[in-house]
Formats: sequence, structure tokens, C-alpha cells
Amino acid sequence: MPDMESPCVRICIMDPTLGLCQGCGRTLAEIATWGSLTAEARRAIMAGLPQRLAGLAPRQSTG
Repeated sequence: MPDMESPCVRICIMDPTLGLCQGCGRTLAEIATWGSLTAEARRAIMAGLPQRLAGLAPRQSTG
């Protein structure tokens, strides 16, 4: 049986403001239930991760 696909990059730091992992972009709930999700549900979450991660990009100061 092939390994389960996962976006984990082993940088497990949660963003306190957005509640997303800074490494993969998932929420704690998504991480906790990942193994019980269907492959289709995992793919749907993974499709949105690039946009989530873009939102975690360092914010530049305007001052």
C-alpha cells in the first residue's frame, strides 16, 4: 500500500493569528484528522494550501 499523501514539510509552527501551520498551511483540526480523511478530502484541502501559505508570508512594515 502506498504512503498517504501529505503536505507536511516538518516545519510544525502554528501561526497564532491565522491558526495555520507555517510549514504546510493546515489547521490543527486538519492535521489531527488527516489520517481519517478520504483521499478526496485530503486533495481538496491540499488544493487550497498554496493560497493559505501565501497569506502566511512575512508582512512588510510600512513605517
